[in-house]
Amino acid sequence: AREVGGRSPVGSYAVAAGPVQLLTCGQTPNSAVSHTSESAKTYIQVKWRSEASEDLKAIQFHASFVQNYNTFWVGVRSPTLTLTNDSNGSLSPATTSTSNTTPAATTKEALSISSADCGVSKVCFSQPSDCDPAISAGCYFLSATMLSISGAAVHYEMSGSSNGYISFGFSDDQMMGDDDIYICGISSDGLVSVQHAFSTGRTAPQALPLGNVTDVQASVQDNVIRCSFTSMNTISTQRTSGFNKTYHLMFAYGPSNNGRIQFHTGTFTSTDKVDISRPGLVQKAGRPHIIKAHGALMLIAWMSTGSLGMMAARYLRVGIDQKLCGKDVWFVVHVVLMGVTVAATITAFILSFSDAGCGLQGVHPVLGCIVLILSVLQPILALLRCGPQHPLRIFFNWTHALNGLATKVLSVAAIFTGLKLIDSTINQWLMKVMGALVGWEVLFYILLEAHLKWKVKIAVLLMALFFFGNLSVLVALLVGIGMS
Repeated sequence: AREVGGRSPVGSYAVAAGPVQLLTCGQTPNSAVSHTSESAKTYIQVKWRSEASEDLKAIQFHASFVQNYNTFWVGVRSPTLTLTNDSNGSLSPATTSTSNTTPAATTKEALSISSADCGVSKVCFSQPSDCDPAISAGCYFLSATMLSISGAAVHYEMSGSSNGYISFGFSDDQMMGDDDIYICGISSDGLVSVQHAFSTGRTAPQALPLGNVTDVQASVQDNVIRCSFTSMNTISTQRTSGFNKTYHLMFAYGPSNNGRIQFHTGTFTSTDKVDISRPGLVQKAGRPHIIKAHGALMLIAWMSTGSLGMMAARYLRVGIDQKLCGKDVWFVVHVVLMGVTVAATITAFILSFSDAGCGLQGVHPVLGCIVLILSVLQPILALLRCGPQHPLRIFFNWTHALNGLATKVLSVAAIFTGLKLIDSTINQWLMKVMGALVGWEVLFYILLEAHLKWKVKIAVLLMALFFFGNLSVLVALLVGIGMS
């Protein structure tokens, strides 16, 4: 027994009967107990007596349990116990408060969680769809199994790759807020604990008493958190309560800091409401159409029109003397294509902001905002440029070129990070196709540079070949975004 927040033992034990021995802890005699027999047992019985003191502080009992060599519990804490003086002047328990977390039985080996019996005896929800956590470390998985006909107890299993926590929740809709959630996360001491909480929206969830949760087991191996437990707590959201109701399932994961969860880095939601008392395979909801439109516009802007516009400015001005509307052909083509690119970038940003608001975090939105700023700045600087013969024209040329190059590089990085957020396939094929598209573009830049050096006038032919090859890969990516 220790005072809450303290490290020294308080009080003393007296042995009632059975295979129990008294121990000295922290040089305090009889301040700890242990069993003396290795026979299987479910409890030992002892009596603890507090110290006579006027300074009454809340205490907690700390214990460790061993099931076998690979499975053990460390640092299990009792509810907080507050002591008061009774009528005889001795100390007695007054009130207890329930902890919001409980340490899990952390195993050295990976906890066995699989998709076996999904749809037969348990409800399963995963990303990618139908993946098996026993086979793929990239499988984010949740299962729920009713343990009684009345639905009074549900056994949950979840698994996913994370350096902080994984969690699931029950919601009345597909938006975060007013959700009943369970979190399986790595605490400050490196152990895995289960938390019960209520999500209020885009702020940190409100911790709840863990309640009637038992049989908690977990493992962390190669950043894959696996967790299972049985709960008899009634599911309760703002508008719905009870086991035999329907809810949207949500799964989220992200980092933690000293055991405190941070904003999630990934999440997915069920398409329809689910009754977890009916075994089945739950389908993951697709991305909102407005986000798909955002991705499609950015992809078209910076992997098609933007690329062609930049190529036109550098390579079509050599050996082509035709005029269009009184201007060089390369200049007209460049202005039109880059104008479309900037307009598509602005539209894509508005679509994304209207859907997510200021709640986005991570690398992707930061890169997107930088690309937007540089894209808008580029035509403004072009309108303010000095004449071709002005002595300061060289500074504009270099600034315009470097700003365009920086925008292009950052836009490619933003597209990669965006595709990583929506690519739920096991082999990450959207990322691979995007890599092929970037490689295709780099190849043609090399060929066009060689064309300049060797003075072979085939720029138009090379750009046409690039466009048609680019178009086929672009269509594949757009289809992938539409199916995400």
